[in-house]
Amino acid sequence: MIAIDHLTKRYGSFTAVDDISLDVAEGEIYGFLGPNGAGKTTTIRILAGLSLPTSGSVRVAGKDIRTDSLAIKALTGYIPDRPYLYEKLTAVELLQFVANLYGREWKECSATAEEMLHYFDLQDWRNTRIENFSHGMKQKLVIISALIHDPRLLIIDEPMVGLDALAQRQVKQLLRRLTGDGKSVFLTTHTLSVAEAVCDRMAIIHHGKIIASGTVDALKESAGRPGTPLEDVFLQLTYDDNIQQPD
Repeated sequence: MIAIDHLTKRYGSFTAVDDISLDVAEGEIYGFLGPNGAGKTTTIRILAGLSLPTSGSVRVAGKDIRTDSLAIKALTGYIPDRPYLYEKLTAVELLQFVANLYGREWKECSATAEEMLHYFDLQDWRNTRIENFSHGMKQKLVIISALIHDPRLLIIDEPMVGLDALAQRQVKQLLRRLTGDGKSVFLTTHTLSVAEAVCDRMAIIHHGKIIASGTVDALKESAGRPGTPLEDVFLQLTYDDNIQQPD
């Protein structure tokens, strides 16, 4: 579904992403982890068609991000870490607007909308202006809007921001359901327990370079820490010199 080959992104003299390569299969949840400023959001923005590579190639479903960005956007759902919503619209009006942006008739999307509104317990708020929603409710609505056009690929930057424990479980179950239907998920998160619970494979990026990749178990084995939480492996790989050990 995703093929990234020697991707580099520079901003002037600063290299945000430095010659990375990875692939994501259909029906796979792929985690993209790293400290703040490591290059995660830059990579995601390129995948979402919001920025272009300096060099290297990015292909989604066989389409090149440089020449087929509109086609890629049509088959992709994107959840940014700081989504912007038109808060004077109701929930349903927003979903109708998003469906229209993707060139879809509402009658094609309404069943998905109603199913997801019920799934996230927002059905009684469907005709309420978004300005009256809590932060967590807004995040749920953003997730629904990313799914309204039935994308083959879901790109998520911090999926659990503002969600309570129940909603986090619902999101994890939803991601598994989507991949069970053959869809792919590319996500970045600082909640390492979530990554460990849902990701089939992952990569860790640090200072713009991928420093480790593979399954969770493979990462633990390569770090010499089998059976430990993913958080311990992540900290060893990215912050080892700065970790204070308890007395």
